[in-house]
Amino acid sequence: MPLAKELTISKVNTKTLSHFVLLSGVALFLPFYIHIQWISGPIVNAVLIITLFLVGIRSALLLCLVPSLMALAGGLLPAILAPAVPFIMISNVILVLCVEYFYQNIKDANSGYFVGVFAGAIFKYAFLFFSINIVSKLLLKQELASKIAQLFSWTQFITALSGGLIAWGVLKYLKRV
Repeated sequence: MPLAKELTISKVNTKTLSHFVLLSGVALFLPFYIHIQWISGPIVNAVLIITLFLVGIRSALLLCLVPSLMALAGGLLPAILAPAVPFIMISNVILVLCVEYFYQNIKDANSGYFVGVFAGAIFKYAFLFFSINIVSKLLLKQELASKIAQLFSWTQFITALSGGLIAWGVLKYLKRV
């Protein structure tokens, strides 16, 4: 049995593990301390993209599920928006998958990255806008539904783009793109 433990530990990449722990820590605890969407949104989107490049697609997709739950628990996302959490998770997955797809499939890495971020921001915004509009109209009063829809409108596009730019700067500094 000790041999199995040694083999398992020897296969763990401590650098990758430490990157994941650091980045997931930011995604986990940021919504508890920063309650301003214009600050927390770009940082969380940047963390998702940085995780994609430093740790890999599986870890980035796993991390996509965490920030919205923490935003709900930390008060950044009002409790009335709890039904929106799965849609926020899916929109984060959409952003990460777009960046991954275009980065891998466009020959020029810089173009692939920025096309991926732009496409991801558009698709994230569109998915959130339409799904939240439908859900909020079904569950909330009309005047509240329109205010909720504004929260998930063009601001999601801007925070996703901003997060992509922040991630680009960090990844350039780390020489990963």
